[in-house]
Amino acid sequence: MATGTNAWIEGELAGCHFADERLGRRLSMLLDQLAGAMGDSIPLACQDWANTKAAYRFFANERVSDADNLAGHFDSIRQWVAATTGPLLVIQDTTEFSFQREHPEKIGQTVRVNSGQDKEGRFRMHTVCGLLMHASLAVTTEGLPLGLGAVKFWTRTKFKGTAALKRKINPTRVPIEQKESVRWLENLRRTTERFGDPARCIHIGDRESDIYELFCLTQELGTHFLVRTCVDRLALGGDTTVDAVMSEVAVQGVRAVAVRDGQGRVGTVEVELTYRSLRILPPIGKQKRYSALTLTVLHAREREALADRPRIDWKLLTDLPVLTQEAAIEKLRWYAVRWKIEVFHKILKSGCKAEEARLRSADRLVKLIAVYCLVSWRVFWMTMIDRSAPDVDAGTSTDAAAATPG
Repeated sequence: MATGTNAWIEGELAGCHFADERLGRRLSMLLDQLAGAMGDSIPLACQDWANTKAAYRFFANERVSDADNLAGHFDSIRQWVAATTGPLLVIQDTTEFSFQREHPEKIGQTVRVNSGQDKEGRFRMHTVCGLLMHASLAVTTEGLPLGLGAVKFWTRTKFKGTAALKRKINPTRVPIEQKESVRWLENLRRTTERFGDPARCIHIGDRESDIYELFCLTQELGTHFLVRTCVDRLALGGDTTVDAVMSEVAVQGVRAVAVRDGQGRVGTVEVELTYRSLRILPPIGKQKRYSALTLTVLHAREREALADRPRIDWKLLTDLPVLTQEAAIEKLRWYAVRWKIEVFHKILKSGCKAEEARLRSADRLVKLIAVYCLVSWRVFWMTMIDRSAPDVDAGTSTDAAAATPG
């Protein structure tokens, strides 16, 4: 394997296979240029018109896709995963990239937002031009980002808010395959198959991932999940709900956690822990298709509400057993690692400045953002490996990953 400042690029792209080998060489050069001029535009990163024109041709080439650009990374992450031990946290989340274009129809839209009121007091709405990306980031329990296990890009030609849809149809009766939320299941399946060790993976998501079909899929694949729940489902025999049962569970532990107030000052508060294993039923409209599951409900609630920030109130759901206070605290720590994917998104947008790209169509933008994903992961990894194992050479060898606590 090559050595040098950007030797990692060779390892990341070794698994890429293009119809024309010249495309592989161009991707390698582009990754080197964009990583060396992070945040700069394509012309500034490429330095001269010949390389700039070649970059534009690469992103316009129909024989290149975002999956092609990420194929090598997906191949190399298997080595990173194999080089570590212990639980593997697979964090899923969605982010939006907004753009301003003269012809927004070439990209698509993400959402309609309120623009304020006009002179007559009527609310104005405008459509945001942009793309959406749903990614799965593999992280050790110590917070070291091993890489991306799956990435899905899409855009909308039409947008209908959830409230509008509910006026016409009960969303719980719509098959998951017909919803955008199927992306959570698709990424879970891809990463589980890609890493090849289902029992080791814990798939983590925020309240948007509180999907009964996802819970069933984890059991089918032999893997695990830990999500923040927002749905008060039927429990036990169906004559009560999860919240009703948990309200009667006595406090089983108290944990001191560090928090920041509205002025950014760090302090300590006490959080009460309650947890219980429950039989949870699927939505009424899907009980013929899915069976009841026995899951663990874990609540962490701050004892007193403060005026300068929201009260800590986490409601987590997992298929993992929680029998002791130590196990409950462990699961809370794992869920707190979910913030790592937000950091990854911040590097993409603030570091690489992906939303300042001037490419004019969705298919070209996703190819560019896929390359930015590689740059962002590398920056994030370099930052965290220096904290996790400061004495290890952060080169291309997987020895760096193996040296981290796992």
